[in-house]
Amino acid sequence: MSDITYPLFPIVTALGFVIVLIPLPWHLEAWNSGTCYYMIWVALACLNQFVNSVVWTNDALNRAPIWCDISTRITLGAAVGIPASSLCIMRRLYNISKVQAVATTRAEKRRAVLVDTLICVLFPIIEMVLAYIVQGHRFDIFEQVGCYPHIVNMLPAYFLVVMWPVVIGMISAIYCGLTLWSFLQRQAQFSQFMSSNSSLTMSRYFRLMALAGVELLCTTPLSVFLMVLNLTAQPLDPWVSWQDTHYNFSRVRLVPAVFWTMNRWLVVGIQVNRWSGPFCAFIFFAFFGFAAEARKNYRNTISKVFAFCRLKRDPLSPQKTSPGSVLCPIPAPTR
Repeated sequence: MSDITYPLFPIVTALGFVIVLIPLPWHLEAWNSGTCYYMIWVALACLNQFVNSVVWTNDALNRAPIWCDISTRITLGAAVGIPASSLCIMRRLYNISKVQAVATTRAEKRRAVLVDTLICVLFPIIEMVLAYIVQGHRFDIFEQVGCYPHIVNMLPAYFLVVMWPVVIGMISAIYCGLTLWSFLQRQAQFSQFMSSNSSLTMSRYFRLMALAGVELLCTTPLSVFLMVLNLTAQPLDPWVSWQDTHYNFSRVRLVPAVFWTMNRWLVVGIQVNRWSGPFCAFIFFAFFGFAAEARKNYRNTISKVFAFCRLKRDPLSPQKTSPGSVLCPIPAPTR
């Protein structure tokens, strides 16, 4: 059965992986850890979906079991890591809206990065570990989709895995409301505070606010929709025991496209999960890929590339490049 999204989906995910990482260097310089983790999680989600869509575009063979073990963990982690990163962004904006001092010393910056790391990295890792409790077997492989985690539709799965994007989204919504209220109460102080801050401009602040708001409006309703879909589309399996849930755990279910596409709600759930990564990537690039600092960094990068390739000759240099010489130096082979 032919995939109508191929080769569009691999192209979109490849572009999403590239464009979401373009602003990463200057956000690292500004110590915007929440934004950096957002880019990294979205890039991992896009790369994961790109590999799966290319490798399993025509079949559902178990040709890369180790990759599928990694891929399913990325899928579970990104489902929590992306909204968690958005929460860190909103939390930072809330602290700024209260006209509190943004971390200026190196120790304060490290403390802020540590807190964001606990939320954006440690928490998704814990969620990946907890998912093993309700994981029925090693993984599934869907033709045209690739590796997919198999979480048994039972009540403990909603507390251990499914509900966390919704919970994180609700916390982000609270921070969003508090941020707007605090900003409206202190507009004059806020403008003065931002004018003295070199790491975060007014334009970048509102773009971060818009990014977190769009992610909140999209991710949370989709998470609620998928939760309701899982609850209503099929009956819940009872939790009997650890041995019953993990019986013959090493098996891999191979599902041809002609079978899984017959289930309309399964198609909806899989496609929503697949396209969420590239959607987040393009939304992020729309807010930060065309900003003034982005264009400035593009020019600086291009200038460095030109200088590296010696396309611009120093007019004061007595040396001349012969027509047959190589402009770009060839790196020496590494051992």
